Amino acid sequence: MPQVQQEPTAPMPRQSQSPPGAEYEMTPRPRYQAPLYKGAGKLLDKVALITGGDSGIGRAVAVLYAREGANVAIVYLPVEQPDAEETRLAVEREGRTALLIPGDVTDVAFCNEAVERTVRKFGRLDVLVNNAAYQMRQEGLENITDEQLEKTFKTNIFGYFRMARAALAHLKPGSAIINTGSITGLEGNKTLLDYAATKGAIHAFTKSLAQNLVDKHIRVNCVAPGPVWTPFIPMSGPAEQTAKHGQGTPMHRPAQPEEIAPAYVFFASEADSSYITGEVLTLIGGQTTAA
Repeated sequence: MPQVQQEPTAPMPRQSQSPPGAEYEMTPRPRYQAPLYKGAGKLLDKVALITGGDSGIGRAVAVLYAREGANVAIVYLPVEQPDAEETRLAVEREGRTALLIPGDVTDVAFCNEAVERTVRKFGRLDVLVNNAAYQMRQEGLENITDEQLEKTFKTNIFGYFRMARAALAHLKPGSAIINTGSITGLEGNKTLLDYAATKGAIHAFTKSLAQNLVDKHIRVNCVAPGPVWTPFIPMSGPAEQTAKHGQGTPMHRPAQPEEIAPAYVFFASEADSSYITGEVLTLIGGQTTAA
């Protein structure tokens, strides 16, 4: 009999958190272990650097990369140390090594340092996953302060540029850069004006960098999810909105991180996607209208 992965359905319990949010405080906990996913050595002995790798999508990607044979370095904010430690243990359970690198991708010097620490530890870098992000809902443009605007852009798009720039010196033919976009970058979102703008920029950055690096045989792609159950959700809006997250999709629920992570394996794997670069892959729970 075929196996069907059962995931929590909306509405979720009402809950809220202060930024940046903690996965261990969420109810239910986001799912990242992907019990139906079987590793096939697609990333054997590769090294991946994942920003925002402590929780949410980043954690699930770290676990599946390890299951496919990769060692991983994960970047996260220092206050997210408890989540990062859980991710490290999850990677080690898969038989691989996780390097924890606390810091802030809005700091250009830290971006350079994160790449250098990864290469010093593992001797190489094959995959960069730009995943760290910041979002905060506001009802109107007039509510978005300059402080919020700068934090959103410095985290979500400046950080992607800087991490990619730092990584390029170490990436070889067959390497991959994978960016995390969003359905909001394609369709917009009336209460995520600044966040959606950065996600649209990430999609354009992906396509442009793919063109720029194609002759070096370095692939650049983007995963653009719809609603996903991550610490982003309870920390960026009211509790009643958290409860309804993903309810409006045809599947009537948000994705779990374990459902999104296989797309990152696909784009990292030369065996799977050697002829694919510059793509924005939408994972949106049955919606069919995204560009």
